[in-house]
Amino acid sequence: MGALHAAYGLDELVVTLQQAAAPRDARARRALRHRLALVIGSVTGSEPGVHPGDVRRAVGDNTGTFAGPLALEVLPWWGGPAADGWSAEEPAVREGTRKILDLPRLRVTATCVRFPVVTGHSASVHARFARPVTVARAHEILATSPGVVLYDDPAPERRAHRRRDRRTDGRSRRADQTAEQNAEQTAEQTAEQTADQTAEQTAEQTSEHTSKRADDLISVRKSASPRRSTL
Repeated sequence: MGALHAAYGLDELVVTLQQAAAPRDARARRALRHRLALVIGSVTGSEPGVHPGDVRRAVGDNTGTFAGPLALEVLPWWGGPAADGWSAEEPAVREGTRKILDLPRLRVTATCVRFPVVTGHSASVHARFARPVTVARAHEILATSPGVVLYDDPAPERRAHRRRDRRTDGRSRRADQTAEQNAEQTAEQTAEQTADQTAEQTAEQTSEHTSKRADDLISVRKSASPRRSTL
């Protein structure tokens, strides 16, 4: 995201994080597996998680380190309560993003959702920039960014490398826009293209003019040179 900010000026981020239950916490991993076993072993004659309340009845009120019965469920909450209805993880994501990007006033809205898996995180990121950006150009920038592996794949996790020093980016898309916004963006892009073409033409004309003056100067100097006679 830092590379895209450098090119287009980041204005706002809306992020939904799909986070594993316990990537580094052995106690939480054991709790998840224990509660999965409780759910699967307690429901007979039907599929666990199909009927309302069967997961809660199997797990009971002892949800361990989780805010609810995470087995066969997802929890849009992590950590304790924070101000204004946020969970503790969500302001941490906001402040961490601002610090990493060195943008202390960046608008960041984060929602953290925990999934009943042991490892693996993903994020859905809606980024708004000060200047128009195309998917093709974003791909070019991300492909050359250190630590980023770009997969233009509907399911990038199929080919993702499980390395902590790399992040996999995939499914880059333009947000839906109104006809007015599309027209405004087209006008901006046309103005930029026109400005670039004008600058290029001006440079070519200046180069041609400079070359012509140099040719004229050489011609004048040649004609003004005294002729030498030989005896």
